[in-house]
Amino acid sequence: MNDLQFDRHRRLRGSDALRAMVRETWLRPEDFIYPLFVVEGENIHLEVPSMPGVFHVSLDGVMDEINECQSLGIKSVILFGVPKEKDAVGSQAYAEEGIVQQATRLIKKQAPEMVVVADTCLCQYTDHGHCGVIEGGKVLNDPTLDLLAKTAVSQAKAGADIIAPSNMMDGFVAAIRYGLDEAGFHDVPIMSYAVKYSSSFYGPFRDAAHSSPQFGDRKTYQMDPANRLEALREADSDVNEGADFLIVKPALSYLDIMREVKDRHTLPVVAYNVSGEYSMIKAAAANGWINEQEVILEKLTSMKRAGADLIITYHAKEASRWLKDQ
Repeated sequence: MNDLQFDRHRRLRGSDALRAMVRETWLRPEDFIYPLFVVEGENIHLEVPSMPGVFHVSLDGVMDEINECQSLGIKSVILFGVPKEKDAVGSQAYAEEGIVQQATRLIKKQAPEMVVVADTCLCQYTDHGHCGVIEGGKVLNDPTLDLLAKTAVSQAKAGADIIAPSNMMDGFVAAIRYGLDEAGFHDVPIMSYAVKYSSSFYGPFRDAAHSSPQFGDRKTYQMDPANRLEALREADSDVNEGADFLIVKPALSYLDIMREVKDRHTLPVVAYNVSGEYSMIKAAAANGWINEQEVILEKLTSMKRAGADLIITYHAKEASRWLKDQ
């Protein structure tokens, strides 16, 4: 045995302090973007049945959420609106008094330093649940672009710091960039859902946003989970059209895609740790099958290691508490 030659990697793992010294990937509360579901009405703080710990919150409760985020070091939220009224063209998405517009104005007035990201889509505002204009049972691409640009401009006027279009129409970044620039919002960045797969992991979100399609599915505009090169083409197009951030959604089953997008582009990459990924861990933890804290932090670390600069996650508040205690 004295003549054996081999590397001793364990030398750097001998204590907590040593492991921390050589740790390559770190999580911080500043890395997280917390999703907030804002609903119309008063005194509403209602837990989403399929997402323990996630709530529908009315405007009068929004600042409680924001204040909690700030106390934990979370510096950004993404707003999803759940309107009372829906129609074929999702007009509440771009209404001046739409629920996201109202929430944005409130947050920017009372907590101007909080970064407000506005999700820009139509699905939770349309009575058919699809992300665009419907004709003959099909989602029309180009007429939808006009409504998305209109929505983005209305959100920017309300004070949104970042526009995050999630619809996966072809040309949506170009249309929104043009619309924002024409309206004078040259400095408002676009956080594009550049790579968004048609995933079964979105189920609980549709429960939260009341956005399930009333017919068919979204496979004609969201991506086939089997495709890798298509994701790179999608990201390339959004970069060329003027995106400022690139989202990969979902995150956990697409870490390979995230790494390739990060290696290919210099823009900040955002992982969307989606609702199904969240709810599976919550269910397993409730049954005592896993150590919830360790699994969540490991999962979020894997996203940073794969190339994410930021993470949209429903775990943001609990993860930030744990990180502050470390």
